[in-house]
Amino acid sequence: MNEIIEGEPPFICSECGCAVDEDDIMEVDDDIYCQSCYDDEFVTCDRCGTAVRTDDAESDDDHSYCQDCYYDYYTRCTDCNYIISRDDAEYPDDDSDDPYCYNCYSDHENEAAIHDYSFKPAPVFYGDGSRYFGVELEIDEGGKNRDKAEELLNVANYYEENIYIKVDSSLNDGLELVTHPATLEYHQNTMRWTELLNKAKELGYLSHKTDTAGLHIHVNRNTFGFNVNEQEENISRVLYFVEHHWDELLKFSRRTASQMKRWANRYGYKNNPKEVMDYAKSGCLGRYTCVNITNYDTIEFRMFRGTLKFTTLIAAIQMVDAICEAAILMPDERISGLSWTDFVKSLPIDKYHELIVYLKERQLYVNEPVACEEDD
Repeated sequence: MNEIIEGEPPFICSECGCAVDEDDIMEVDDDIYCQSCYDDEFVTCDRCGTAVRTDDAESDDDHSYCQDCYYDYYTRCTDCNYIISRDDAEYPDDDSDDPYCYNCYSDHENEAAIHDYSFKPAPVFYGDGSRYFGVELEIDEGGKNRDKAEELLNVANYYEENIYIKVDSSLNDGLELVTHPATLEYHQNTMRWTELLNKAKELGYLSHKTDTAGLHIHVNRNTFGFNVNEQEENISRVLYFVEHHWDELLKFSRRTASQMKRWANRYGYKNNPKEVMDYAKSGCLGRYTCVNITNYDTIEFRMFRGTLKFTTLIAAIQMVDAICEAAILMPDERISGLSWTDFVKSLPIDKYHELIVYLKERQLYVNEPVACEEDD
């Protein structure tokens, strides 16, 4: 600690050689300093209170520490060089020896190739329209490898930041590719899906050929109306349509009945759309439902099995779009009486080409099957 020396004048500053009044002297290691030299040459350790020469101290804009305290209790952020407690230091992954303060760690996570499951950046909307689709595509068996993730990002985000990548505990050794919301036209014609899916296959990933990977499609709630009541009325018809045509959509999804029950359980057939919505809003089935309505900004279609085939993926997005369109345009009475055959026959081929081809491949289009390539 710094002490005022008691004694007879004159007292001479060890630094500048000037006489020092008794009331102004400072002592460090038995040497006397005037207040001015002390302030110029020394700082006080914020942890133990010891005076230490400025050149020997570990300091930033807010803190100073002696060498012993610094090396025992503190370190510096790799990015901003700010002194942080070792207990508070963050590390990007288990293999990293680089410490970060909280703010820099957060920035680092936002730029990382692979994010935690809870990561959710501010959405960026691509394309012009009122209906946007956010795709979550799970790919498995290829590893949770940062280099592979960066390759995938480089392909998908060549022009725009279209996707980010997360880990998902439901996968054995894979990744979840998540798009920012985009219009159907953007997914079909601008998003580099073909290149991305081919890169995933090249890197050893599978999707359809696993029991773990799913394809989830989010739709913005405000496409269903300008207020909550209007939105819920239209969404209730989405739920009713899915329940009313469960057998066809199960075949369309490429999932097994047991997989549906685990990851995308049905609400059960009801007499009308309102009854389905009332049951769905009870929340007894949680988020693992065929159409998850627990999110604030979106509804989520969880029925589909994962795929690395471009036409299959686009067909799934087109199916979601067609169901939403029918639910918005048709009153309860009409959608209740809508047969599957009438629904698929009404699909315009210029808008839903991939969907119609896929329906034929799955023998779901007015008994017009066609040959198809296997999904990956």
